[in-house]
Amino acid sequence: MLKIPNAQERRCTQQIMVRAATYASQQGTLEFQGASFPCALGKGGLSHSKREGDGTTPIGHYELLTGFYRADRERKPQSGLPFQALSPSDGWCDSPRHAHYNRPVRLPFARSHEVMWRDDCLYDIGVVLNHNQTPCVRGAGSAVFFHIAREGFAPTEGCIAVSKPDMRQILQSVRAGAVMVVLPPER
Repeated sequence: MLKIPNAQERRCTQQIMVRAATYASQQGTLEFQGASFPCALGKGGLSHSKREGDGTTPIGHYELLTGFYRADRERKPQSGLPFQALSPSDGWCDSPRHAHYNRPVRLPFARSHEVMWRDDCLYDIGVVLNHNQTPCVRGAGSAVFFHIAREGFAPTEGCIAVSKPDMRQILQSVRAGAVMVVLPPER
């Protein structure tokens, strides 16, 4: 099961900026260390008040906590973040009424959950963002990750997604404590 590092194991040192043209935008630009990368955003666009299942990408500052990858498909990314290999029994609770809401769980799991071991490539490499982690507010959104984009940068369920080559390039320079900043559109 994924281990989330505690606050003492993390230091805020870098910023990754995510920008979209409008609140309804489903695609945007991720900027890091002077480079720009296209990214997919939530099918519901951007939101200041994310709710479970609304499909929006939350606006705010989110620390990159820990990475995950499919060791049967990908080599471990080179990164300053800790990375853990996924297993078929890894899941993520998205049931707001459960004590493990917005936390990793072992499958099988009786309540609503996200399967981390996906048939598609979206979670071949990904990073857990500190959205609704500390404190965790029931119903304020779960499983907001930085992960691999679908072909054509199709919208996500609320995550931020980039191409696999871009993900590997970004992760090579990311250090523990890096923060992803999802900005509201400029007026």
